[in-house]
Amino acid sequence: MTLTPLMAREAAETPDAIRRQIDRCTPLFQDLGDRLRRLAPRFVVTGARGSSDHAATYGKYLIETRLGLPVASIGPSVVSLYQTPLQLKDSLYVTVSQSGRSPDLLRLTEAAKAGGALTVAFVNDETSPLFQLVDVAIPLCAGPEKSVAATKSYLTSLFAFLQMVAYWKADPLLVSTLAQAPEWMERAVALDWYPGLSHLTAARGLYIIGRGLGAAAAQEMALKCKETSRLQADAFSAAEVIHGPLALVGPDFPVLALTQDDVTLPPTIAAIRRMVAMGGTVLSTATDVPGVVPLPTVPGVPVELAPLAATLSFYMGIHRVATDRGLNPDVPPNLAKVTETV
Repeated sequence: MTLTPLMAREAAETPDAIRRQIDRCTPLFQDLGDRLRRLAPRFVVTGARGSSDHAATYGKYLIETRLGLPVASIGPSVVSLYQTPLQLKDSLYVTVSQSGRSPDLLRLTEAAKAGGALTVAFVNDETSPLFQLVDVAIPLCAGPEKSVAATKSYLTSLFAFLQMVAYWKADPLLVSTLAQAPEWMERAVALDWYPGLSHLTAARGLYIIGRGLGAAAAQEMALKCKETSRLQADAFSAAEVIHGPLALVGPDFPVLALTQDDVTLPPTIAAIRRMVAMGGTVLSTATDVPGVVPLPTVPGVPVELAPLAATLSFYMGIHRVATDRGLNPDVPPNLAKVTETV
């Protein structure tokens, strides 16, 4: 009997983790939303690494498109190595971390606080120094995560950004989306992406494209392809991939193309059609485009949840690609669960 890897079992816990975050943290996000409306920050900065930085990309697009505020990612080494003081008066600083222990993120957060920012952290480990350091600490509520590849902690990080924006904007529609999220995620767990993802087993590499809110999903999937399956994967915007990178696309170099039902859909579809016409193997959530290898999606999923749902469905299939390639997705070579950088 084949045992389901820990990575997949933990990913499947995402709906319950989101329920925990709603139950426990809604008052914290409501208070934070009230505080942010009073503060009216002029801009937002983020600090994170790895999957957490991908979550910050989702937060960037969400804040910029729903609140109209610019968001910039600060490289932790600006402070930890270059020792540059930060001028962040009238700003919001958000850091995301599963462990809350990496020295460079702690130094960056200290500098953001000293520079005048309101500091907020989304952290899974509530005993961590980062949780104690910030002005507002909000637990991810993902629970223990033992597989090296982060899954539910990544998705609860995205959901934390969605909660923050919903209550900051005081948007009834977004708040309603929050309440429905666990059910949407349960539907995403049940989808089978393996028939499509199995085309990656013999690939020498691939591109993963997404745009807008979907950019974070493309980044995260590319990392997981490397992490679990030793597949060289690069994430691109659908607007960028049609330039020089398109030259690599071919039968042994497929494309995984993500879509969501918003203004990014028509140009992304146009890019997908172009790649199919070139003879490339294109796996896509745009299942109605002739010639693509379909990746099923949850019908009617809200735009804000579409990247979460797609990533969760991907998690439930990519571990099988790793196994097909003779790898253990729970214990990637050369990697550790907690990475501490300076």
